[in-house]
Amino acid sequence: MVAACAALIGCAGDGSRPSGAAKSAPEQAGGQSKGPGIGKGYSHDPFPSTYRAYPGVPTLVTNVTIFDGEGGRIDRGAVLFRDGKIAAIGQSLTAEAGVTVIDGQGKYLTPGVIDIHSHLGDYPSPGVDALSDGNEATGPVTADVWAEHSVWPQDPGFGRALANGGVTTLQILPGSANLFGGRSVVLKNVYARTMQGMKFPGAPYGLKMACGENPKRVYGSRGRQPSTRMGNVAVDRQTWARAVEYKRRWDKYEKDGGEPPARDIAMDTLRGVIEGEIRVQNHCYRADEMAIVMDMAKEFGYRVSAFHHAVEAYKIADLLKANDTCAAVWADWYGFKMESYDAVPENLAILEKEGACAMIHSDDANGIQRLNQEVAKARASALRSGFDISEEKAWKWLSYNPAMALGIADKTGSLKPGKMADVVLWNGNPFSVYTRPDMVWVDGALLYDAKDPKRRPVSDFELGQPGEGDVK
Repeated sequence: MVAACAALIGCAGDGSRPSGAAKSAPEQAGGQSKGPGIGKGYSHDPFPSTYRAYPGVPTLVTNVTIFDGEGGRIDRGAVLFRDGKIAAIGQSLTAEAGVTVIDGQGKYLTPGVIDIHSHLGDYPSPGVDALSDGNEATGPVTADVWAEHSVWPQDPGFGRALANGGVTTLQILPGSANLFGGRSVVLKNVYARTMQGMKFPGAPYGLKMACGENPKRVYGSRGRQPSTRMGNVAVDRQTWARAVEYKRRWDKYEKDGGEPPARDIAMDTLRGVIEGEIRVQNHCYRADEMAIVMDMAKEFGYRVSAFHHAVEAYKIADLLKANDTCAAVWADWYGFKMESYDAVPENLAILEKEGACAMIHSDDANGIQRLNQEVAKARASALRSGFDISEEKAWKWLSYNPAMALGIADKTGSLKPGKMADVVLWNGNPFSVYTRPDMVWVDGALLYDAKDPKRRPVSDFELGQPGEGDVK
């Protein structure tokens, strides 16, 4: 996004720490960070975020319809943000000296869209083999790989998601070939030279898991376990049993000292899950399999944060609610394989009615650019079937609920004072197919302006290629 970067005078999120900036947790602890319930045996954040917000100006957007992200609506409303945070929200806000005022007559203001399931950077555009880095399909258990180590910050998809879809935060996941696919990473959707310059400060890691057809097809075709659904669960349980023993050895060492146990990078991640430091993001379609996975989680002492795709989530809304597990779903993408067959377009509405945590997601470089339209489709299906889902309530599926599932709802996902000013001004009702983002702010910095060519994100990759005479 070079154009946007130049307009903001220097790439603040470029992967380098500014002079005088606070040290990361690993540096403060001598290379050893401490997560919830975590001891000091080794660093839990060896690739710390170097993200720093772009410079912004105090801004008051007035005369807009506001969806606050948590189900609230304000007509003829106003939002004030400064120093990267939401300062005030209401109907009768006035601008102080030095505040930029934007009259949003006829427009809508919302929190930035959060996509909990993306592969941008790991499966970037152009989609060629040389850039296909999302699936380490060399074994059913690859909990040692981290999606962030494949993220290509120059992926043009990031800028398109920002400008076309109002996406300000996204989780990058490994693919679903494996039972344990590896760690996910949460990114702020800003230009940066490095992955760490995009990395959402303080966001928990995720563990991508998968059940169902993908792992059994990939490894069964090679004559390896798993080749069945029961094989999937068997390998899962064997692996979690190893993780429990690994955790026991490290707990003893951190309590009593002595010779440290041998490091196992894959088991580090699974230990983090059991400790509650890392959130499980589980690819799963069928209701029966989701129920089995939740029971397996109880057996080994962890919790599934969200089931992704979850085509049959509507069948077990009560179980999802009881287990404090979210469902990330599509509006109407189904039927492309057997386990995705039994869908209903009211999936989101049923989950909402039953009090379960639900959200939209993309899993697609194009779909991420129109998640607002996907929610519009889901809401239309709900209304046709008699579910009373208001526009403001439906916006929870785009921002606040994914923020909760990612463990960052205290920082973003809704327009509340003190939260990050991740804000989208839409040029009309965001549930209309004709509506597009007019302006997008990330941490209060204007990174996209439809009327300003200098604030339209362009990837370095798109700026040109070397000529024939240049060194290759």
